[in-house]
Amino acid sequence: MQSWSAAGVPELPGRGPQLRLYDSADRQVRPVSPGEAATMYVCGITPYDATHLGHAATYLTFDLVYRLWLDSGHRVHYVQNITDVDDPLFERAARDGIDWRDLGAREIQLFREDMAALRVLPPHDYVAATDAIEEVIAVVEKLLASGAAYVVDDAEYPDVYFRADATPQFGYESGYDRDTMLALFGERGGDPDRAGKANQLDALLWRAARDGEPSWPSPFGAGRPGWHVECAAIALDRIGTGLDIQGGGSDLIFPHHEFSAAHAESVSGERRFARHYVHAGMIGWDGHKMSKSRGNLVLVSQLRAEGVDPAAIRLGLLAGHYRSDRSWSAEVLTAATARLARWREAAALPEGPDAGDVIARVRTYLADDLDTPKAIAAVDGWVTDALEYAGHDAQAPTLVTSAVDALLGIAL
Repeated sequence: MQSWSAAGVPELPGRGPQLRLYDSADRQVRPVSPGEAATMYVCGITPYDATHLGHAATYLTFDLVYRLWLDSGHRVHYVQNITDVDDPLFERAARDGIDWRDLGAREIQLFREDMAALRVLPPHDYVAATDAIEEVIAVVEKLLASGAAYVVDDAEYPDVYFRADATPQFGYESGYDRDTMLALFGERGGDPDRAGKANQLDALLWRAARDGEPSWPSPFGAGRPGWHVECAAIALDRIGTGLDIQGGGSDLIFPHHEFSAAHAESVSGERRFARHYVHAGMIGWDGHKMSKSRGNLVLVSQLRAEGVDPAAIRLGLLAGHYRSDRSWSAEVLTAATARLARWREAAALPEGPDAGDVIARVRTYLADDLDTPKAIAAVDGWVTDALEYAGHDAQAPTLVTSAVDALLGIAL
């Protein structure tokens, strides 16, 4: 699958400090310690509707991680999937009278355009579920062979399920009790009441072929991948074991990330799929989490069509901490637009205050669990000094412009 075009990232003098991030499994902020090549897997979209600001906030979070790794001198191997075969896609395609493949292709292209406009660095591997069927089948075969998976006793639909108790550490990522898991499992795509399952929490690995649904041949019958195994298979194939970060929105902690990690751990035998589990907060609108099912979406493409500068969208989303659930509003956009104009005014000055301190502070704040509010405030301080008190460093505006671009992804 083709990714999108990458904006150039300026190289700054010196190196940034080591990144520290909150780990959802350990429930604390701790150092991220990649090797020469840092590895990251972030869950992608199900392409049945346009990119909304909740999506954008998540991908901006991991774009910051990518940028900070580059600033620290790492190469980055970033993988993202596309769940281009799933029930919501089929349902929307049927509702709109369009082939599900055409709907997916249209929304994937729009997503690419939105990400490029927001200057999100593209993944090295951008992989559609439909392009990873062989990898999924290989993982399911291994899970069946080891006893971590089973076929339900159903002559009509012999689906394959993963045993939730296949790994003794299951549940460590979310930390949820069984009742919470069951509630979320039912709300987020699980099927706790499926007849024939050994355990209500067992997760679908391979959905046996149904009339009117796409399917692929496999040793265990024609069908299509379950949601969680798709990500496990792609990550294992493109990165391998021991990736540095598994990331996504906080609504993916359970069941999606818990199960994708457990699938991979059952195959690899390793205790932990990723060294860090990182999750971004939800974006709200009109008092609720922004979601396709609720229909309370603010679309990136819609804002762009209205003439909103994508840099202002990015700056507005970065104004809140990535782990916080927060709301988008006209006031947030107005403030971001005014801030962007002020930053650009200062960046256009022929001289300004020394840039060394502000660059160091932005690096330090971002390295401390992506503290964008403090990083933005540091730039605000330099801008105020530049506009109100001037300065005598002819290189400072250019250096600050480069730092804001390289570290925050905002073109001034």
